[in-house]
This record gives sequence, structure tokens and C-alpha cells, in this order.
Amino acid sequence: MFTQTTLPALQNIQAALGKAGLGKKVKTTVPLNADVYQTDSGLPSGGDFRPDIRDLVLKIIKFIQDNGGILTINIYPFLSLQADPNFPKEFAFFNNKANPVVDGPIVYTNVYDANFDTLISALEKNGFGQMPVVIGEVGWPTDCDPNANIDNARRFNQGLLDRIIRGQGTPKRRAPPDVYIFSLIDEDNKSVEPGNFERHWGIFNYDGSIKYPLDLGKGKALTQAKGVKYLARQWCVLSPSAGVSDPNALAQSIGQACQYADCTSIGPGSSCSNLDPQRNASYAFNMYYQTMDQRKDACSFNNLSMVTTVDPSQPPCRFEIMIDIGKHELSVSNKVPAAGFGSLLLVSLMLVLGLANGVH
Repeated sequence: MFTQTTLPALQNIQAALGKAGLGKKVKTTVPLNADVYQTDSGLPSGGDFRPDIRDLVLKIIKFIQDNGGILTINIYPFLSLQADPNFPKEFAFFNNKANPVVDGPIVYTNVYDANFDTLISALEKNGFGQMPVVIGEVGWPTDCDPNANIDNARRFNQGLLDRIIRGQGTPKRRAPPDVYIFSLIDEDNKSVEPGNFERHWGIFNYDGSIKYPLDLGKGKALTQAKGVKYLARQWCVLSPSAGVSDPNALAQSIGQACQYADCTSIGPGSSCSNLDPQRNASYAFNMYYQTMDQRKDACSFNNLSMVTTVDPSQPPCRFEIMIDIGKHELSVSNKVPAAGFGSLLLVSLMLVLGLANGVH
């Protein structure tokens, strides 16, 4: 849908930088998803850009190259697994037991390498063999899909970090690229058109607490946010005395709550899919209540709800309490905890539409 606007936007941003005297210091790029290239042979060496957008992609790449920029590509092994029921699951991870893909003299043991080198083959075929490439997004979600869970996310991201720490590239590009892990925290307003998992890519929870540990090398580890204050320990739940003789009224109330709050975790295959219908309603009510910062009128669903101080969480399903945004303790430290890899690792919350963060 952006074929008519992407290149002009890139040109406009570069022109604006030039007029500001920053054209030689700040470069533009546009994050592209890995579906802009393909391979008809099924092997990385057969990589080329999709015929329907090939001319446009090459114009974008040439413009970036002419201005000393970098090509940014988003690679998602999880999406390869999620989209194809026949995809070999182990091949989505590093250090796996999957059958390798043999491409002439090169052996590929994971889809990350194979995908990246498919792009490199496409660049080589079209005269851009030396084009610098950055991984703009790569990661693994933790909820709302059978393969989206803490264990898989930790396995994938730790494997990725281990490669970065070792300075390991791919068979066609031995020097590792800069990598941006997607994402820093979950995004409760993100579009779920591709799937409910889209709101659960974070390595941190919404409050800056750590979802799972990661070894960053040289004795470094993730550090959770400090000084976070929460609202009162209270939750909005379905009242035990609520009359549910009218299921339409209950369904309407749940729908109203989920229209303005994130209820993806109660979907099939999600962390809260084990709840009974009453707790499902409570989860929806509470998410709305917390999203509205525990406003008094936010726990009023046709006399079906009530506020309780008894935690209704049922592991692995967690009923959240919202951050008190008026009581944050701001850190005075300017240190960047994840820096110092041989290949630069930046844990970054990237925007969905790329163009919004096209200035790199």
C-alpha cells in the first residue's frame, strides 16, 4: 500500500537533512520486511527481489547507497514458523537439531542465516553486493500463539545474543551486522491484524520487569526498571452476585472492555486461555479498569462487576495492576547497559510502519 509514497518520503527526509546541514552525518533508511525478496529454487543462492516490486526496491536501494546509507531488513523466523504448518520448528532456532539446508558448498543450519543470505544473493545479482545491511527487527513473541511463549523466546533471543557476542555473521557475510532486537516492551495498542502475538514481542513486561533472563556477555544481564510505582493493589472482577441470566449483557460488557483494553491473552492458545468463563470476564473487566488508571467509573459494567483486593491471578495468567504514572522515580544515569558487543546490539522498540523511524 506504500509503493507510491515510500521512495518520495525517503527522498524528502534526505533532502531535509541536507538543508539542515546534516546530510553527511545522518543517513536515511527504510526498514523493509523480508518478503520483498524470494527464492524460486528454495535455496539462498536463488535469492532475488520480488518481480512485482523489484524496480521500486532497486530504486530505494540505489538512493540509499548514493547517499551513503544502509539497507535495513526485518527478519522474523517466528513468522516463518507461524505461517507454515510444515515448517521444521527446530530450523527456526540456533543450536538446533534440524536437518540442514545444503546450498552448493554452503550448509545452512537455521532460517535466520538462510533468510539473510537470500537477501545478500539478491543484492549481488543486482549489482549491490557491497551494500551494508542492518537487521532492523528480529525477535520472538511470548504469548498468543502455540509457539509464542517464554521458553521459545528465551531460546531464540539467547541464541541470537550468543552469535553477536562471538562476532558471528552468516556464510555469505562473515562480519556480523548491527542487530535491533524487537522489542523492548509489549505494545498493548499495536495492530493484531497479523495475529494477537503482535502485542507480545517485548523482552520486558509493560512495567519494565524482566520476562526472562538473557546473558549479554562479559557478566552483563538484563536489569529491570527501578523506582516503578503502582496503583493500589485492587482489581475489577465479575461480581459473584452478578446475575448472568442474560448472556448478551455479559458479552456486551466484555466486548466493551476489550474494545479499549488489551484482551489478547485470553484468546485460544494464550497464557490466560485456561480461565473459566467467569474469570474470562474478570480478566477483561480488569484490563479495562487498569487501562483507565483504576478510575471509579471504570469498574461499572451493567452492575456485573466489583472491585476486590484479592488477587484473582491464576498462573500462568496474571491479572495486572497499572503503573502509577504520577509517581515515577526518574533515573539520573546515562549509561547504556547493553552496549559493548563486537557487533553493536541495540535493544530498540521499532515502530510498525518503518517510515516513522526511517532516519537512522
